[in-house]
Order: sequence, then C-alpha cells, then structure tokens
Amino acid sequence: MVARATAEHCRSLGDEVFALTRAEMDIADITSVRSSVSDLRPDAIINCAAYTNVDGAESESQKAYAANVLGVENLALAACEVDSRFVTISTDYVFDGSKSGFYTQRDTARPQGVYAVTKRQGEIAAMQSNGRSIVVRTGWIYGEGGTNFLSVMHHLMAEGKSVKAITDSFGTPTFAGDLALRLRELAELDLPAVFHVTNSGPGTSYFGFAEKVCEIGGWDPSLIVTVSKEDLKRPAPRPASSKISCLFSERLGLRSMPDWEDGIRRFLGK
Repeated sequence: MVARATAEHCRSLGDEVFALTRAEMDIADITSVRSSVSDLRPDAIINCAAYTNVDGAESESQKAYAANVLGVENLALAACEVDSRFVTISTDYVFDGSKSGFYTQRDTARPQGVYAVTKRQGEIAAMQSNGRSIVVRTGWIYGEGGTNFLSVMHHLMAEGKSVKAITDSFGTPTFAGDLALRLRELAELDLPAVFHVTNSGPGTSYFGFAEKVCEIGGWDPSLIVTVSKEDLKRPAPRPASSKISCLFSERLGLRSMPDWEDGIRRFLGK
C-alpha cells in the first residue's frame, strides 16, 4: 500500500523509480540487496517493506526479525556503500501507550510486542549501519490497496455489513498518499534524524475514525459495533494510545501535514 503510493508519487515528479518485489530483491538476503543496489545505484532508497502482522509476529518472530531488522540493516549498509540516501519506515507502536498526550522524539521508546520490538530494533540497526539514515515513525496507515481495517471498512459499510470499532485505542491516522509525499520530501531533505509523520489533528479512536467514514461517505452509523480492545482478545499487546507528533518538521520548512479528516475525504473521493 505505502510502496505503491510512494512509487506513484515519485513518478509523478519525474523520478525514475525501481519498485522491486520480494522476488526481485529479498531484503533479508544481503547478497541480493548488494547486487540490486550496486546495479541500480539509486540516489535514494525508500524502504516500504516490512512484516506488519502485529498478532502474527508473536508466533512468527523469525519472519518479523528478517524483514523488520535484518532487512533494514542490509538496505542501510548497501545504501551506505553506494552513497545513497536512505529512508526507512518505523511505527508508533515503539511506544508503550501510557502517555495521554502525543509522543515526540523526546519520549523513550518502550515497545511491547514482538512486532514493536523488531521495528525498534530496525530503527537502531539503520542508524548504526548508516549515519545517513532517516527513520520515519508513522501509524494507523490506510489507503488504496490496503487490507487493514482502516482501509476496507468503507467497502464493508457500502455493502451494508457491520464493522467492529474499538473505542479505547487511540492514534493519529495517516493517509498513505500523504505519507508518500512526505517520504519523498525527507529523502530530498537528506537530514539524518527520526521523524514522526502522521496526518495532523488531535487524533482519534478506531470508533471515531469509523464515525467519520460514515459521516463523509453517507453510510448508516448503526453499522458500527463498538467494542473494547480487551473484548477482541488479540495475541499481541498494543499501546492504548500511540498518538505521535514531530518536534521539528515545520521548523525545517516542511509544511504541516493535512488534517486526518481531510485525508479520509480524499481517500473516499478516489
């Protein structure tokens, strides 16, 4: 989802884009990575690959580690070898969720599940392997081609099906198209740092997101079934609140990200 949006955006600006599949380059295989990167010698590498099954990671820790840690390290090393800019995506789940307000770069990462731990390890691996690394923490991503709850709930509602929406988990929604634009801007900025990138606004719950989708799309709000995060009994722990904001993006001349409600309007408009 994010890779497609990023490739589309970069091509729209006239970039030559190589969007490699796993079959073309296995990021967990350093030989495969070095071969592809040395052949292409890109100006920038934007890593949109990841193991993102939060619950699945609890029983597939080796797969999560291969993609989220080893793969990131391999890409960072290969980028360094050809003097390429390197941007990799991390997650708001590196925080434990105990903070009521927004997490910033001043807050200490305390990942709770296997997925979150491997994403945090991937951040460290990138920065230790390549001093040019840019780490982008984001969360609650939705967009065209996405298969997660936020990306498909409007299809379910359009078919008159009910959706379960959690009332006590909070985050900052991020439209993949807006994330893609910022990823490209950060690659051009070429400033090694950890950035927090989400749509702006006060954040919301899954229930609040579903309500807004109903309001904008014109669907029946009675299709939303409210549940608590404990009701779902999912294997992996998740932060109760993972709202994030960036301390310095606007100070660096980067414009404020669009509001999360505006992101939904544009997503549904497509």
